[in-house]
Amino acid sequence: MRTTRVIIGLSMAAALFAAGCGTTEEAGGNEQAASGGDPITVTDSRGKEVKLDGPAKRVAVTEWNGAEYLVSLGVMPTAVSDIKGYGDWASAAPLDDTPKDIGTRGEPSLDSLGALDLDLVIVTDSLTEGALEQIEAKIPVIVINGGDAKDSIGSMFDNVDLIAKATGTEDKAAQLKSEFDAKIAEGKAEVEKLGATGEKVAFADAWVDSGTVSIRPFAKGSLVADVFGRIGLENPWQMEGDPVYGLAQADVEGLTKLGDVRFWYMANEADGGDAFADALADNAIWKNLPFVKNDKVVRLPDSLWMFGGPLSMQQYVDAAINALKA
Repeated sequence: MRTTRVIIGLSMAAALFAAGCGTTEEAGGNEQAASGGDPITVTDSRGKEVKLDGPAKRVAVTEWNGAEYLVSLGVMPTAVSDIKGYGDWASAAPLDDTPKDIGTRGEPSLDSLGALDLDLVIVTDSLTEGALEQIEAKIPVIVINGGDAKDSIGSMFDNVDLIAKATGTEDKAAQLKSEFDAKIAEGKAEVEKLGATGEKVAFADAWVDSGTVSIRPFAKGSLVADVFGRIGLENPWQMEGDPVYGLAQADVEGLTKLGDVRFWYMANEADGGDAFADALADNAIWKNLPFVKNDKVVRLPDSLWMFGGPLSMQQYVDAAINALKA
């Protein structure tokens, strides 16, 4: 399933990348990267200073959160990993027809990156050993956090601000923050109006593997659940999620511990279908869960990216209000 966590890995030969960049040039691509404006220095999630000749215009990105940040800031990426998958999930910030596809999120193509005359590459998490150094020999690279369960919303905006500085779009980043705060305030007021403040909402997704349904609870520290918390809803998942995304693991038996809560989930017809409605339709445990018997299960709309940026999270505020009214 596309939504499982992908650790960025570049396993293609470094020689291909060098050939794509051109071995006869002395890092000339970096010198020509400036598109006007003063030189910029940013410090990425590694704590490393990355120097740019000017605001980056031609930018490749290997993860969808980074792609959404760019589009939200008014910078259409030059290249994105798995463009079809991004289109299936990240409806808040659609791509136009100009970005090139550089392969899977887990294994983007080094030679494709080298052929695109890029100002900057944005990656998430770690690269296969040696790959980051090979890219940085020709193109500046910024590493952003995939997430941080200690402060998921703060981490999201740290990423936005970092990319905004690198692309000269700080004013747009400030606007995104203001719009997000306004949407949260609007959502909180609507939850209060509906008398739903403090209601428990368990959010999850799931997939089927060899006939077994694996459920992924969005525990405390997950981005969507924390957004729901900001508008006044309570997260009833008791298990601890992973330190990056706040995600846990459960099976259908594990749902019996939730009690009579609201149960909201994500599914996508373009990517795996609906594991809850299809695979669990005749499951005795599922059918006897309090929230199933009391009709408190809601499938949220397809194509809302759970690990996206401020625009995706605003979509989740609207989806939450609609689910409360359902």
